[in-house]
Amino acid sequence: MPSLPLRLPIDWLHRHGPLTSRILAALLGGYAVAALASVAVLALPADRVQAAIAGTLLSFAVYAGAAVWVFAVRSAWRAWGGLLAVALALAPAAWWTWGKGIGA
Repeated sequence: MPSLPLRLPIDWLHRHGPLTSRILAALLGGYAVAALASVAVLALPADRVQAAIAGTLLSFAVYAGAAVWVFAVRSAWRAWGGLLAVALALAPAAWWTWGKGIGA
């Protein structure tokens, strides 16, 4: 009988782990990708105010799209991998923007 309390968390994690992972990917990963996209827009050759407004508007669409996409893929691993791939693609432009002091 001592194995019963240990088995309950494992069963719960096995059943609800992928859903919990997708929820976290939608919330945290979607936010990170939206923030990177918002800052990366500032690297475009446009007026600074227009780029800031465009980045803010784009971030809402990116966040919503990431949240929908996370639940549309086959597995939670693919969801995290896709978010990571997009974040790595946006990171150089965002890093360049932050390094230039444009976003401040």
